[in-house]
Amino acid sequence: MAFDRAEMDEMVERWLQANRDAEKAGDWRPLAEFYAEDATYGWNYGPNDDFMAVGRDEIRDFAIGYEMDGLDGWTYPYQSWVIDEKSGDMIGFWKQMYDGKRPDGTQYGLEGIQGSWFKYGGNFQFVWQRDFFDYGNVIALFMEMMKNGDLSEGMKGRMDRVANAKEPLPGWYPLGKTPVPFW
Repeated sequence: MAFDRAEMDEMVERWLQANRDAEKAGDWRPLAEFYAEDATYGWNYGPNDDFMAVGRDEIRDFAIGYEMDGLDGWTYPYQSWVIDEKSGDMIGFWKQMYDGKRPDGTQYGLEGIQGSWFKYGGNFQFVWQRDFFDYGNVIALFMEMMKNGDLSEGMKGRMDRVANAKEPLPGWYPLGKTPVPFW
């Protein structure tokens, strides 16, 4: 199924503005309206775990709710997009940046390549999203921030929640065991 390129370009602009609004508000939950009712959203959490939200409610509550809680002060500015109107594939490359500074004055930010691969379904909605980022670099950055005493209270709470979980957190699955395949 082919899509109108102008519509897909408009989708990107709507998505970018909604992301900027969410970053300012510190609440990404309103982005859920960009997903089809039965959409899926997933990513890998290193060598042992995957994350998958199934349906708009789980996307809102888990992927862009629970998983983003505590990330106040973080932004995800998109750097570039690749769009294929024939397949509906949209890949947005972003950076994960924190508004705090290192002792040397440089801004904290995730190294490596980060991005999201979306499947567009028409009507200004995604039918799935898969994020990719270097989890090792995430851990290294958070450890650096912890060492420097620059973790926000929200970040500390988020890290404690993961470290002290007695059972899998919502949307977390053993590697390769998500309810919906990644590809």
